[in-house]
Amino acid sequence: KIFMSTLKYLQRNEFLLDVDLWRLFANLEELNKISLSFLKSFFESVKEHASKFDSPMDFSSILRKFFQGDLCQTHQIYCLNYTAAVFYLENLRQREDFGIYLKQWCEQNEQCKRLHLPELLVAPLHRLTRYPLLLNNIWKRSTDEGEKGFIRSLKEKVEKSIRDLEGKVKWLDNFQKFRQLQEVIIWPQVWDRDKRFFVPEYLKQSLRENSGENILSSANRLLLHEGRLTLAESTRLLDVYLFLFDDFLLITKIKRNKKKYGCSDTGLIPVCPSLTPELQSFIRDGGFCTVLDQPIPLDRLILKNVDPVHVTVFNLRNAFLIQHENRYRQCIAVFLLQAQTEAAKKTWMSQIEMAISNYTTQHETKKSTAFYFPAESSEI
Repeated sequence: KIFMSTLKYLQRNEFLLDVDLWRLFANLEELNKISLSFLKSFFESVKEHASKFDSPMDFSSILRKFFQGDLCQTHQIYCLNYTAAVFYLENLRQREDFGIYLKQWCEQNEQCKRLHLPELLVAPLHRLTRYPLLLNNIWKRSTDEGEKGFIRSLKEKVEKSIRDLEGKVKWLDNFQKFRQLQEVIIWPQVWDRDKRFFVPEYLKQSLRENSGENILSSANRLLLHEGRLTLAESTRLLDVYLFLFDDFLLITKIKRNKKKYGCSDTGLIPVCPSLTPELQSFIRDGGFCTVLDQPIPLDRLILKNVDPVHVTVFNLRNAFLIQHENRYRQCIAVFLLQAQTEAAKKTWMSQIEMAISNYTTQHETKKSTAFYFPAESSEI
């Protein structure tokens, strides 16, 4: 409340006018109002029971009013905005004027108890997860069987609401992550990637329309592992950044831009907090990733370890080999990669092996299901 009220005060005095209150606090005022109303009603019921020693305590009407009303829904709206709020806050904190607002105007207030805004924004999420515990404690102490059944059904409803919310938050987080990856990963045209391919100018536009950039637009794809490695080429070592998805591996070259990411006329562009700190820092410094070669499907990827004996012979360290085969099992590309440490190498190899195994299992399951449950009747 201190952070929100202070920001409103500053904006009334024409400071920090470009900061979006909703993006930071969402429906926090409504959430505070309904939570406070629930607590007041709850404690009034306890107080009334305390004055009547023999009367049973009846929570049913209060619980019905709030848990079948807007209490959980209001929390859901806040929680769905939470990731984006943290996302937005992390970028605002880079600004000097916003830093002064946080540290000098808000954090020094005694009521904040030395807590920072990120620690306070997460509190409603914790509150929501405690409601099933509250309902369970009331259920255990209830003596009326009808009331016990009602409270149990409420508890199950709230738990389902939390499970649904977790799924929505994960989906939303994944969507934001992939949206940013689409901005950061550059897909060069085939004639730019390989000079062997000649395409007349009048044909280039039709090929651009069939570009593979939308490959990252699928909301169902998952990013399993990512990180920086070194690619050994014939005459040099190249810094690369690998993205391991649940269906393919993407190898990109690291490029740096003179203009820093987010320094646009429209203001600060946020960097997704669920990306690795290394990639976040790289993006803020104006970096982007250019696709080195076509994506390698996991069912076409062969992973090989490079024996430590070759370390001294070929000056290779923590190396492993990735082989890309086509559908006829012909090798069409080979990438010799080096990690910074032996531990990092083992992590990469285990992550790729696990991804291949999971991908293979899923597709074998789909094939067997299709075999036993044909789309058409055998009579047709």
